[in-house]
Amino acid sequence: MNSNSPIRLDDKLPGNTAANRQWGGRFTAGPSAIMQEINASIGFDRKLWRQDINGSLAHAAMLAHCGIITAADEHAIRDGLAAIAAEIEAGAFPFESALEDIHMNIESRLTERIGEAGKRLHTARSRNDQVATDFRLWVRDAIDGLDAQLADTMKALAGRAAAHAADPMPGFTHLQAAQPVTLGHHMLAYVEMLARDRGRLADARRRLNECPLGAAALAGTSFPIDREATASALGFDRPAANSIDAVSDRDFALEFLSTAAISAMHLSRFAEEIVIWCSAPWRFIRLSDAFTTGSSIMPQKRNPDAAELVRAFTGRINGALVALLTVMKGLPLAYAKDMQEDKEPVFDAAEAWALALAAIAGQVRDMQPDTARMKELAGSGFATATDLADWLVRALALPFREAHHITGRLVAAAEVAGCTLAELPLATMQSVEPRITSDVFSVLSVEASVASRRSYGGTAPERVAEQAARLLAQL
Repeated sequence: MNSNSPIRLDDKLPGNTAANRQWGGRFTAGPSAIMQEINASIGFDRKLWRQDINGSLAHAAMLAHCGIITAADEHAIRDGLAAIAAEIEAGAFPFESALEDIHMNIESRLTERIGEAGKRLHTARSRNDQVATDFRLWVRDAIDGLDAQLADTMKALAGRAAAHAADPMPGFTHLQAAQPVTLGHHMLAYVEMLARDRGRLADARRRLNECPLGAAALAGTSFPIDREATASALGFDRPAANSIDAVSDRDFALEFLSTAAISAMHLSRFAEEIVIWCSAPWRFIRLSDAFTTGSSIMPQKRNPDAAELVRAFTGRINGALVALLTVMKGLPLAYAKDMQEDKEPVFDAAEAWALALAAIAGQVRDMQPDTARMKELAGSGFATATDLADWLVRALALPFREAHHITGRLVAAAEVAGCTLAELPLATMQSVEPRITSDVFSVLSVEASVASRRSYGGTAPERVAEQAARLLAQL
C-alpha cells in the first residue's frame, strides 16, 4: 500500500499481508477485520506522538553512545524523526490503522524515509517499555499543565478573598444558617482544597518520574545499554529498578486519576454553590453572559450551565478512575493487551479536568457578588446565637453547656416574637437569665460576630486579609 494513500476498506480484509508487515516472518496471513479493529489504538494513542519521538531520540542517542548503532545511523534517525514531527504538526502524517499504534506508525514512516537505519531504532527496546515511557511522559506533561491551572484557579479565588475579606455572608452547616462568615473566608476554603490537589499532583509526579526505557519486553536486554543516560535525557530521576514492574505498572496513571477525581469533587462542590448562589431565592451572585445560557422558551432565564457542566464532569472523571482500576485489578505480570485500555480514560479525564478548572477560574473572575444581599442574610436563622452563648461564658462565667441551654431558650423566645436576637428586648432576655446586661447587644450584630473570630484560620476580616495576601504572594 502506498503510505501516502488514504486507508481503504479492503486494507482491513483478511489476507492483507501489508496489514502486518512489521511482524516479519512469524505471521503469513493478515488479521481479520474484527481483530484489526479491536487491536488498533492509533485512533487515540496518536496523542503520544511527541513523547514517542522524544523517547526514540533519547534511545537512539544512547544506542550510538554505547556503540550499538553507528553515529551515522543515529544522525539519520534524528533527522528522520524531526521530519516526521514536522509532518504530524502540519497534519500531513499518513496514520495507518493497519499499523495498530503510534509507535509502529512512526517507526514504519521512519524506515520509509531513511531506510535500514530506521530498522535499527528498535534495538534493545520493546513496545512494552516504549509505551510505558511515552505514557509516563504524557502524564508528567499533563501534571505540569494542570498544576499551573490549579495555581491560576487558586489565584482567582484568593484574589476574590482579598477583595471581600470583610464582606459578611451566611455560613452554613447542613445548608442551614450557622454563623456569619465573610465571602473572602469562604473563598479561601476552596484555595485550601486546591492546594491539597496540587500537593497530590506533586507526589504523583515524583513517584512516576522513573524511566521504564530499557526494560524491553519484561526481562531487560542483553545489549550493553546505558539506562541512566536515557532516563537523564528524558528528565526522569532514575531508571525503573525492576524490568517486570517497569512495563506492567500503571500506578502513575491511577494516582493521576485519583487526584483528578478528588479535585473534580472539589470543583463540583464549588460549582454547586455557584448554582445555588445564582438562583432567585438566594441572589448572592450574578454571572455574565460569558458563563450563562438562556432558555428556548422562557426569556427571563439565565442558566449557570458552565457550573452545571463542571458538576457533571465529576462523573466522567470518577468513571475514568473506576475503569482503569477495573482493567488492572486482575492482570498477572507482566504486560497484557488489556493495558491498551489505560490511555483513553486518562486522556479524557485530563481534558475534562483542564476544562473544569478553566471554567471555575473564569466564573470566579466573572461573578458579581451582591454583598448587600449576603449581609442581609448573614444574620438570618439566629446566626449570632453562638456569639450570645460565648458572651454568657465570658461575662457571667457560666459553663458553656449552661450558656448553650440559656441561649436556646432565648432563640425560642425570639422565634415566638418574630424578631432577631439583636431585636429581642433586654427585659425578655433577663426573664430567662437575670444577670444579662445591655452589653450583650455588642456581640449580636453580624459585623461584631465576624470581627470576633480572630483565631488562626478564622473568619475575622484581618485574618482573611492576611491569609489571602500570603497565598497570593506564594502564587
